[in-house]
Amino acid sequence: MLFPAPPAPVFPPDQSANVEGSLRYEDCAQDGRLMPIALPPSMGGLWRTVIAKHPGARNSVASGVIPILTRMTLTTLDQPIRIDRPIEARCGFLLAHDLEGDEVSRLFMNVWSDVHGIAGRIGPRQVEGVLSRAGTLFAEHTFTRLFARPDQRKVTKLEVDGYPLVPETRYAAPPPKTAQEAPAGATWLDELAADAVDTVFSLDQTDANQHVNSLVYIRTFLDAAQRRIAATGRSMKLRSKAVDIAYRKPCFAGDRVTAQLRLFSLDDGIGAAGLMVGDDGKPRCYVRVLFGP
Repeated sequence: MLFPAPPAPVFPPDQSANVEGSLRYEDCAQDGRLMPIALPPSMGGLWRTVIAKHPGARNSVASGVIPILTRMTLTTLDQPIRIDRPIEARCGFLLAHDLEGDEVSRLFMNVWSDVHGIAGRIGPRQVEGVLSRAGTLFAEHTFTRLFARPDQRKVTKLEVDGYPLVPETRYAAPPPKTAQEAPAGATWLDELAADAVDTVFSLDQTDANQHVNSLVYIRTFLDAAQRRIAATGRSMKLRSKAVDIAYRKPCFAGDRVTAQLRLFSLDDGIGAAGLMVGDDGKPRCYVRVLFGP
């Protein structure tokens, strides 16, 4: 992956699935390459067919302990795929813990998804290709007592049937602020500065979780990054190739956010990294994106 993320493990049989899905026209660029923002919906099949039926997951939710999305790392490849053919998402999840000293500090449900599509693209000469890998997702979910008092939300044990008390796997979760750092080998091109355009969310940007949808922050930051790149006079024949986003605090309809970002160069690509800030000056998320030809 273009931004660091743990490799997919060998999943237990009851924690993985291969799920068929479909693409929308906006999910691929004009040359057939997949957009990073098209990857997160591939997790839906895993949630519907595996996680929702898993006894540990059902008992955990019933007890008020819920895995909340806290980070996503998305990478797409240069392999073009056909949007008029089904895709296959090869997904799985694994529970993990982190430590602070010798003590368990947090528990996680980590999800991986590899998206495969039929090689090729729509055009006058349509050739039926083979099923080919087009993108990879890693999604960190942190267990929390979402509706408890703030001092009671932290979860360090899963005291439900179907899940281990403390998962065996250790996951050293990177600090959220690492998602505003330039990747290894990159060079900063300018200083951190606010985008000229603020965003005020409406109900159109919310979802059934009662807050602004997680993909909206990516779209908003991509828009800000593209404005900054266009202002440099560079060619805009670019495609987002990778996204790394760490979520800190939800937004709601009526909230205003501003992207603060700076550009970096990496090999033949250009990227942007920074954060989305609310009117209170507190970060809503940290984001970095990489564009390439």
